[in-house]
Amino acid sequence: MTDKPRVATTSLCGCFGCHMSLLDIDERILQLVQLVRFDRTPLTDIKTIGECDLGLIEGGVANAENVEVLREFRRHCKVLVAVGACAVNGGIPAMRNQFTLKECLEESYVGGVGVHNPGIPNDPEIPLLLNQVHPIHEVVKVDYFLPGCPPSADTLWTFLTELLAGQPIAFPYTQIHYD
Repeated sequence: MTDKPRVATTSLCGCFGCHMSLLDIDERILQLVQLVRFDRTPLTDIKTIGECDLGLIEGGVANAENVEVLREFRRHCKVLVAVGACAVNGGIPAMRNQFTLKECLEESYVGGVGVHNPGIPNDPEIPLLLNQVHPIHEVVKVDYFLPGCPPSADTLWTFLTELLAGQPIAFPYTQIHYD
């Protein structure tokens, strides 16, 4: 018997909505478990990534830790998928790109409404912010792009089942149009 494909997921700078869509496949998650073996995901609570066939990444790249996690996923995943608007094009987090990092930090920690004890944090435990938020393909090679904010559960289901079956991925119009 052949091993099931191994799948890992992670979230970078985003809202975790794409993972929520994965959970929204509801009882089909039981069918998915029959098709794959989950590695690092919030479903398994595994903190490190092993060698995987498929990596699903949501969120943009906003700090040094995001870069490290993304590069580690790329090294360990045969196929890497940018899931959702943040991973595909930077999404909402990239809205800060119209300002300098200094302006963002000063607004957040020094001059913003309701700031008490102003000062930009300088703790080595806090990942260093990048000057801009990047979509993941600007940092590593991406094999598939799955847009949406977030992509629907049905879109994720269609993508995963067709990819795992080795079929061409074909979405019904209702899964890929956005009002």
